[in-house]
Amino acid sequence: MTGGVIQSIDYAAVAAPLVLALVAGLVLLLDAFLPARPGGARVLGLVTLGGLVAALAVVAAQAAGGETRRTFCVPASLGGEPAGPAAPASCSFVADRFSLVIAAVVLAAGVVVVLLSMTEIAAGRGAGPGERGRIPAGEWYFLLLATLAGAVLLPASRDLIMLVVSLELVSLPVFALTALRRHDGRAAEAALKLFLVSVVSTAITLFGVSLLYGVTGSVHLDRIDAALRTTGDMAGGMTGSMTGDMARVAAVAIVLVAAGFAFKIAAVPFHFWAGDVYRGAPVPVAALLSVVSKASGFAGLILLLTYALPARAALWAPGVAVVAALTMTAGNVLAMRQRAAVRLLAWSSVAQSGYILAPLAVYAVAPRAAVGASVAYLVFYAAMNLIAFSVVLLVARLPDGQDLEAYRGLALRSPAAGLSLAFALVCLAGLPPGLAGLFAKIVVFRAVVDGGLGWLALVMAANTVAGLYYYIAWTARLFAPPAAGESRTVSTRAAAGVAVAVTVAVTVVFSVAPQVVLSVAG
Repeated sequence: MTGGVIQSIDYAAVAAPLVLALVAGLVLLLDAFLPARPGGARVLGLVTLGGLVAALAVVAAQAAGGETRRTFCVPASLGGEPAGPAAPASCSFVADRFSLVIAAVVLAAGVVVVLLSMTEIAAGRGAGPGERGRIPAGEWYFLLLATLAGAVLLPASRDLIMLVVSLELVSLPVFALTALRRHDGRAAEAALKLFLVSVVSTAITLFGVSLLYGVTGSVHLDRIDAALRTTGDMAGGMTGSMTGDMARVAAVAIVLVAAGFAFKIAAVPFHFWAGDVYRGAPVPVAALLSVVSKASGFAGLILLLTYALPARAALWAPGVAVVAALTMTAGNVLAMRQRAAVRLLAWSSVAQSGYILAPLAVYAVAPRAAVGASVAYLVFYAAMNLIAFSVVLLVARLPDGQDLEAYRGLALRSPAAGLSLAFALVCLAGLPPGLAGLFAKIVVFRAVVDGGLGWLALVMAANTVAGLYYYIAWTARLFAPPAAGESRTVSTRAAAGVAVAVTVAVTVVFSVAPQVVLSVAG
């Protein structure tokens, strides 16, 4: 490094997103030069799948090594801080335990989404019965890889600029993915709503980031924390008006940046877009939004609150508790009213966001337990939700397959699909034999109760009971006698069948050995 301008890059640290970026370029080249044959889309899907498996292997190798890797670092002397011999550098990219866990969740979910995409592209269906809407495979897989690259970069980001850029890399391709199914008005409407919501959230986030930079004079998360602590310690040595002004600006900045991330995770009051967007998007994109986009949003929010703003936990923790309670309540209430499977999963996903948020409210009391509980619930949730979306994709290909009545007697007509969906629903409800969901809720309850928020635990308990209503009602449909003359079975295509089998197997492992998740997340 010369004068802090020329930096050496640790390519091993950035290997996973680099693999995804290279495979995305390869997909575009193959799409341009491969002859137009019926099997071309499958080749592109397999190449994409291979890239994700390779990136997942890189993440596994980094985790096995047990070493925290850092790159894009700036010496302390360049940040206006004392340049002593032991002064730590601030790094923009850190591949630590937290970032590797989130990256593994994202990439594993990406494998399932690609398998669902192969089925969706092969079917070539539009939104309604009889509609045909061809999806260009090359553009689809390129955009999907771009989103996943951003989702892997985001949990490793340790400065505000990289956080915002990674978040936009996750969000921007999803607009196009939502509307890529041609001649589908519902998909175009969903893409427009998602675009408008994302633009507003980005503007709010950037405004908050600019204020936070103005207050602290730094974009690195560790230096923001140090600056806010120093400002608080210097309060006695500063003029009262200046100290009050800085504190108020910092409070506004924290609220704005947190609100920007709240849009991404569909937390109340920024949840209104979820139902229409999930319903209008192709099912693989809905699964992507439900798991990958949500995991990225939570990773960014956790980084912001626990790396940059731990000294202000007394300010943001009560707000997080209230938002978590409102989010799980609104999601469950809205889910009860749904008659379409994807919309029900959309509002269920909103409710699950409330459960993931809840432990962060006790961060000031138990920092490690709070983050560990949120990450553990996110891992459990990802596996359970992907099973549901995999089966929904198969049923959606039937006439009137979007309606919940299409699932009546599914366990009798198509036992594999019906039993898999039933297992996913009882997991989401937290009932045996879906022990993965039960363990996830226990982890969150324990963290909240140990943190002294008994009222939030009571709200969670009430919402857990409320969630039983629509999860059990949907499960009961699966085992109800089919309607008169109803004998349609679900034709399980190879790719979607593999997706169902993989997600069910992972969830069963989580149910039998939950300590696997708890040890990694903790």
